[in-house]
Amino acid sequence: MSKSPSNKNRLIWIIIIILALVGIAAAIRRALILENIISSFSPPKYPGFDSGFSKHKTLTFFHIIPGSLFMILGPLLFIKRIKNRNINLYKRIRTFYFICAYIAGISALAMSYTVSIGGANETAATTTFALFFLYCITKALINTLNGNNILYREWVLRSFAIGLAIATTRPIVGIFFAVSSLSPHEFFGIAFWIAFTLHLIIVEAWIRYTRPKYAPLQNL
Repeated sequence: MSKSPSNKNRLIWIIIIILALVGIAAAIRRALILENIISSFSPPKYPGFDSGFSKHKTLTFFHIIPGSLFMILGPLLFIKRIKNRNINLYKRIRTFYFICAYIAGISALAMSYTVSIGGANETAATTTFALFFLYCITKALINTLNGNNILYREWVLRSFAIGLAIATTRPIVGIFFAVSSLSPHEFFGIAFWIAFTLHLIIVEAWIRYTRPKYAPLQNL
């Protein structure tokens, strides 16, 4: 038996909330590490493998704070009740979403060359998708200004899906630590490629699935 649109909506919401919470939790953990409140995860085989964050503390905070707000604001853009009941509130949320997205995207691009655990492979992945993320945000902004709600929806969906992929890298990295003999330098880039590509495939499939009617995601 196929799932009804409401069940699919519910499943997607659950996934989004879990990933957003993972992303926010990762940001909070990183902030606590940078402030020396908790210790960094340091596997015996690879001590200090993520020490680059502490070397670029300001840049890291410049990324994780707007990144966390991005995770919170993104889902609100797809709650129809907010837009229908208080359009001014919706516009403010959208404005802050764009601001946080640009800051997070630009800082992610900078971190690709300063805080790269996975070397050239990770840098290639994060650079590629940071640029695409910024492109999606810009396209969403342009279509918002032009009043094209259909294309705005599609591009903002792409931007949020790509931004949310950073949370998906966490369990993928955890799997590599658990079952792989590769070092973080070798598998971090692979994890980023997998997460970003997976999110891009899923969001494109969802956009095409909903494009004729725009029903399932009007409340998402």
